[in-house]
Amino acid sequence: MIITSNAHDFRASNIAFVPTMGALHQGHASLIQQARQWSNQVVVSIFVNPLQFENKSDLEKYPRTPEKDAQIAERAGASVLWLPNPKDIYPGEVATVEPGAIGNIFEGQSRSSHFQGVLTVVKRLFDLVQPQWAIFGEKDFQQLFLIKEMVREFQIPISIMPGKTIRDSDGLAISSRNVRLSAKDRESALVISQALISAHEKETLSLMQEALEKVLSSEPLFRPDYACIIDEDTFELAIEATPNKRALIAGWVNGLRLIDNMPMKISAR
Repeated sequence: MIITSNAHDFRASNIAFVPTMGALHQGHASLIQQARQWSNQVVVSIFVNPLQFENKSDLEKYPRTPEKDAQIAERAGASVLWLPNPKDIYPGEVATVEPGAIGNIFEGQSRSSHFQGVLTVVKRLFDLVQPQWAIFGEKDFQQLFLIKEMVREFQIPISIMPGKTIRDSDGLAISSRNVRLSAKDRESALVISQALISAHEKETLSLMQEALEKVLSSEPLFRPDYACIIDEDTFELAIEATPNKRALIAGWVNGLRLIDNMPMKISAR
């Protein structure tokens, strides 16, 4: 595996690209392994993007584990670990990418400039790498949706491939933030996946929504932001006839923000 800060070191016509902010874990490894199915030229980037952090304290606390990251990336099948220079990503004035109306709801409502920062850096990474495929995890489902919309709007010749959410054995969605959870906090955080599973088992949309709210309210240490069911093709709130429903949950455990989601299937009974 090549480790470089220069995008010219790996220019190729069939790159599968996995952008990350480092602190790699099993979820990232699964994306790298998936990328390997599309190409033997897998580029993994690590760049902690300051534009998507509203709180400087969160930016400073973001975990940085470069040696571990290199080991995980290589074991998972990365060809190149790209550590871009911030001046290459933001060489003075860079046009920001606006997320539009969908970027201002759910995560965008709670984190006002977050998606603008995400889309701006992803567009810059795409410009520099010029991959044929890019892989993003479904855990950040709104981010995945907006990146697909950006690629369509700018007519960027890249196929955006979704990677399934990877969970620990207890059901908690794997995230770089999880290392900041105490044992007690982690136990409280499990209410998120429990709510999603409970909703998934219900027969109607109203019962699904009721299950989300009931399970989440059973954990006093979890402070919800939103818990709703959307049409995953439009990001509008789902109706009973919506074919592709997905439940979204976000909230805080002891000040740490956690998000998760799961497709909803209506049981045939």
